Amino acid sequence: MSDTLTAAQRATLRALCDTIVPRIERADDPTGFWARRASDLGIEQYVEGFLATLPAEQRGGLVQLLDGLAMLEFTMLPSDLSREQILTNVSLSSDAAALGLEAYKQLTLTFFYGAVDPATGQNPNWKQFAFPGPVSAPRDVPKTLPVQSVASDTQLEADVCIVGSGAGGSVIAAELAKRGMRVVILEAGGYYNESDFAQNELKAYQEMYWRQGPQTSADGNFTLLAGRTLGGGTVVNWTNCVRTPQWVRSEWASEYGLTGLDTPEFDAHLDAVLGRIGANGDCSDLNPAQQRVADGCDKLGWSHKRTQRNTDPATYTPETAGYLGFGDHTGSKNSADKNWLRDATDHGAKILVRTKATRVLVENGRAAGVEAVYADPATGASANVTVRAPRVVVAAGALESPSLLLRSGIGGPAAGNYLRLHPCGVVFAVYGDDQRAWWGAPHAMLCDEFSNPGNGYGFLIEGSQYAPSLIGAAVHWTSGRGHKELMADAKRGVTTIGLVRDHGFGRVALDAAGESVVTYDVTDPLDVENYHKGLDAQIQIALAAGASALYLLAPGLPRWRYGDDVDAFRDVARTIEIGFGGSTAFSAHQMGSCRMGSDPATSVADPFGELHDVKGVYVGDASAFPTPSGANPMVTTMALAHRTAAHIARAAHAGNGNGATRAPAMAGSAAGISVRP
Repeated sequence: MSDTLTAAQRATLRALCDTIVPRIERADDPTGFWARRASDLGIEQYVEGFLATLPAEQRGGLVQLLDGLAMLEFTMLPSDLSREQILTNVSLSSDAAALGLEAYKQLTLTFFYGAVDPATGQNPNWKQFAFPGPVSAPRDVPKTLPVQSVASDTQLEADVCIVGSGAGGSVIAAELAKRGMRVVILEAGGYYNESDFAQNELKAYQEMYWRQGPQTSADGNFTLLAGRTLGGGTVVNWTNCVRTPQWVRSEWASEYGLTGLDTPEFDAHLDAVLGRIGANGDCSDLNPAQQRVADGCDKLGWSHKRTQRNTDPATYTPETAGYLGFGDHTGSKNSADKNWLRDATDHGAKILVRTKATRVLVENGRAAGVEAVYADPATGASANVTVRAPRVVVAAGALESPSLLLRSGIGGPAAGNYLRLHPCGVVFAVYGDDQRAWWGAPHAMLCDEFSNPGNGYGFLIEGSQYAPSLIGAAVHWTSGRGHKELMADAKRGVTTIGLVRDHGFGRVALDAAGESVVTYDVTDPLDVENYHKGLDAQIQIALAAGASALYLLAPGLPRWRYGDDVDAFRDVARTIEIGFGGSTAFSAHQMGSCRMGSDPATSVADPFGELHDVKGVYVGDASAFPTPSGANPMVTTMALAHRTAAHIARAAHAGNGNGATRAPAMAGSAAGISVRP
């Protein structure tokens, strides 16, 4: 199939985009927002360009949908309302058609609210939101971590090969390198720092996120966000530093065999990582949006607190903190590239970026290394990379670590199972004035009133980053007018999430190409109950804080306005369907898909992270969590990795037949690899 659309397909795509974002005539339209349609910004060209990047099968299905609309003479219909009716009819015809139309809606809205003029760095819709866009330029900061430049097929030798450089992999790399072990780190993403961070949402998604930004799970039930860059999610997360709840630690120790998790022994690991990343409470300014949440909690008598954040007060500014999810170009965020990876390379560790691990090598039932492929985005050139090592740490994140194990034929029957996502339900509240939600850290406070109702499975209420394209795509499209009506109120809006500690679970499997396929159906009765309770709690907070309107992100865009029946609206929130066709759940926390435990039938690794079925292979990221952490997982991931690193070092020191001492230099193909800062 050609990557280029035909003239007829292109005309249909333009009409489709303009149906999703139409021109609406209004007398009061000072910013031109109501009159602006998708094609006025060339959005159909952005969508076409994105289609060309998709795998052939996925792209083929979406192009086929355009052909189907053309057969219905979609471009010839007399009005936006007529075309909207066609979209409704098509979406009801099959799940495949509904998923395809949802993809077009999300792409159109993402680009309409996020694409910028290269000359100005602005999107014209932002004036309607009083959103300033970039408030400062990227800083000229050299990339000082030495990474390897791969020119041809290369083989390296090491004592340990670590796949992934995020919260878990970076800690293990640092701790083992400091103990004299030869460490090679393979990172599938690129190396970006302050000189690349442009406070540009779409640029950040393209460069530093898994599959280039918000992704829908294969079943359409979740929108997923995950990092994919040197430093992993620590580079793009919102810097919440939450200690592992005590009830979670007790569960992991008593039910899954993680000895010491419920004692001061694990406190020492938590203290070590919190100290290294500089967690503090001095940089948690509340913007007006978060102050509304705090005020609502106070009026209800509910517990809430400001968050600890891994932020350097010396360089922190609230004016730029709201852009943390796009990379922090002030350098204030103490992400893994500034501490653990620095520690690792200072002690001789080698880093290869844009190098995706394809298979863990196993010989005689033990780890033997990793096969990977390096890809140069500038030239399209690729090279095979083999790291021979008696120890392998799989820390590619809970969406990719199980895929690596499955491609390698290891990990046992639980590999890919027990995926936890902290399902988040969203409420959008509108107040009387500009909430300046883009100012200050996205997560400066949280409500923990319902975190542990007695069984260990509750929910938190937290804030969300102000990201115009993410907001635009997250808001359910019911009609062009209806969507614009909500977006017109964006500057007066407060977005909150109810983060559920999920009792049920999903799965990561492989597609025909060996890539991750994520499925997760929120059907566990406790999770359904907590999801609905989370929505209701958000509604109560907003009402107590004086909201004039409330929206649920679900089909029909359920809305309450001042004077409407509150109880009826709360009843909708308590009973709304969850997942595709209902309330979309969001997840920025992926955990548990290669979990630790004492039972090989239900866990991938033993209580210290070593695979049950292959000695010398360890799991070192949030996929190792036995159950969800019930809080932002970065600190828990780091502390468990710190614990696993100590175990690996003890095993190596004990002399298990695979110990190695530091060689004078890393072995490798002189023709194939060189070092560059």
